[in-house]
Amino acid sequence: MKLASDDFKRQVMADRTGRTGRFMGDTAEREDGELRWLDEQEKAAWTGLISLVLLLPGKLESPLRQENGLTLFEYLVLSHLSEAPQRKLRMGELAFLASGSLSRLSNVVKRCEQRGWVVRMPDPSDGRYTLAELTDAGFDIVEAAAPTHLRSVRAVVLDALSPTDQKALARIAEKLRIVPDGLG
Repeated sequence: MKLASDDFKRQVMADRTGRTGRFMGDTAEREDGELRWLDEQEKAAWTGLISLVLLLPGKLESPLRQENGLTLFEYLVLSHLSEAPQRKLRMGELAFLASGSLSRLSNVVKRCEQRGWVVRMPDPSDGRYTLAELTDAGFDIVEAAAPTHLRSVRAVVLDALSPTDQKALARIAEKLRIVPDGLG
C-alpha cells in the first residue's frame, strides 16, 4: 500500500516556506521596525479570504448535515478513505489530507467506528502507526453523500469561477497551504 510519507509532508512545508523554515511573506514589520499596514488591494484580498475561510465551510456543511447527517469534516475523512488504496490510510496522513488535527480526527474516527463506517488497526508494516479503514457501510455513506457535496461545491464555488479563476484559486491555495498543528 502506498501511503503519503513524512518526506511528502516535509516537501509541502519546504515549498510553503521557501525552504527557509520561515513562511514566505512573514514580514509584518519593515526593516525599520514599523508595521506594514494593509493597502487597499491587500485589504480587499484579506477581507475576501477571511470571508471564504469563515463562511464557506458552513455553506458546504449545511446540505451535508440536512441530507446525510454528516459534518463537512466527517465527509472529507470518509471521502479520503474511499479514494485511498484498499480504503486504508494512516491516521496522521488522513488528518493531513482532511486538513484537521490528529485529536480532531481521532474523535471523528471514533464516532465513525461506533456507526460501523470505519475500523482502526495497527499498521502491519509498522506497528507504531494506526490505520483507519473504510468499511462497506462507510463506503455506502460516502457514495450517498457525494452527490450532495458535489452539488454544493459546484453551486457555491466552482460554477461562479471561470476555468482561469479555478486555476488561479488552485495556485493561490497551494501558496497558502497551511498544515494543521503537529503535522508539519
